Amino acid sequence: MSGPLPHRPSTETSRAVDRSAGELATLASRRMEENLAWYRDLPAAERSQVGLVAHAGILQFIAWFKAHEDSTPSAISIFANAPQELTRTVSLRQTLDLVRTVVDVVESRVESLAAPGDEQLLRESVLRFSREIAFAAAEVYAGAAEARGAWDARLEALVVDAVLRGEADESMQSRAAALGWGDIGHVTFVVGTTPVVDGGAAAAVDALRRAVRHHGVEALAIVQRTRLIAILGGTEDPLAVVSAVADCFGDGPIVVGPTVPHLFAAGRSARAALSGLSSAPAWPAAPRIVESQALLPERALAGDVPAQRLLIDQVHRPLARSAQSALLATAETYFETGRSLEATSRRLFIHPNTVRYRLGRIEEVTGYDLTRPRDAWAARIALALGRLADTERSARASVRATLEETSKPAPPTS
Repeated sequence: MSGPLPHRPSTETSRAVDRSAGELATLASRRMEENLAWYRDLPAAERSQVGLVAHAGILQFIAWFKAHEDSTPSAISIFANAPQELTRTVSLRQTLDLVRTVVDVVESRVESLAAPGDEQLLRESVLRFSREIAFAAAEVYAGAAEARGAWDARLEALVVDAVLRGEADESMQSRAAALGWGDIGHVTFVVGTTPVVDGGAAAAVDALRRAVRHHGVEALAIVQRTRLIAILGGTEDPLAVVSAVADCFGDGPIVVGPTVPHLFAAGRSARAALSGLSSAPAWPAAPRIVESQALLPERALAGDVPAQRLLIDQVHRPLARSAQSALLATAETYFETGRSLEATSRRLFIHPNTVRYRLGRIEEVTGYDLTRPRDAWAARIALALGRLADTERSARASVRATLEETSKPAPPTS
């Protein structure tokens, strides 16, 4: 802290310093133009604002020095008229460069301004005041960073909430752009439980965000009730990233949704991941980090209509095509006989090797290996859903045909 001046300056020195205000401000502006490349590169309006800060610093010093005050100078007022946006343009390091320049200017005029015997006093006063400017600048930048952090957190929560609701409108786009997410691709929605940590939800979100960015990946994160949600951007291998930061989540499964091209398509990834998290208890042997795609059977049983459609499209529809009808019959018979090659071959009157061949073809067509229990279970659910969908379509077609028949005009009577 600055203490009182060691002794009071003479009237002659005070007057000389007071009269030098305009000259010192002009000289400081010239020095900044000559020595500070970042200052020369600023737009005219911002360069003017920086000059006003420097001028305010000189005036504040002169007022304090002239008044012979014993209290610490209120250097924070120097920044009072500077817009907060200036902290985004001029860094704290550059502000300190500005302080050094102003100090050098005043020190260079000490001999001409100070009356005999006041030289050391004026020098020490300049140094004391420059320290107060530095502390004031740090306070301004800390306050701006805190306010910006709070505002960014609110924007982040709004963007994630819009993704959860599937609202990729203009307001979401502008908010995402403000967060730097306008052009980020390869976006993946991840959800797990919130860990119990000191500092609560905010600490959990900060820890996850730092851990993810340590791997060169961008992240938006929030806590929603008991769920810790993250949207990862800029990675083609989200499983590797999530595996590396799994400790940031609480106990239980961590579900990774499908990767989509950009943030505005992330609603699909969010719906799949959230559906996977709610249905994951139906698969006790599921790995801790699991893709929503791997939970399709559980999601379908829980009533997730998109998961049901996806299973039908992956399994039932390809096998139900006329060219693959033998494969569909083989799959259904294989399940009905308890996945027995010999029983299937006897039921279909074909050789066991033919059954093996058809099972291989089924895997090629659907991606599911029916000799594996998990794949067989998923495929059996898919076939059941497909039969139900076919029945429903047939019923609707029958109702339409009946309505069309009854709506025809009656034949004329003779």
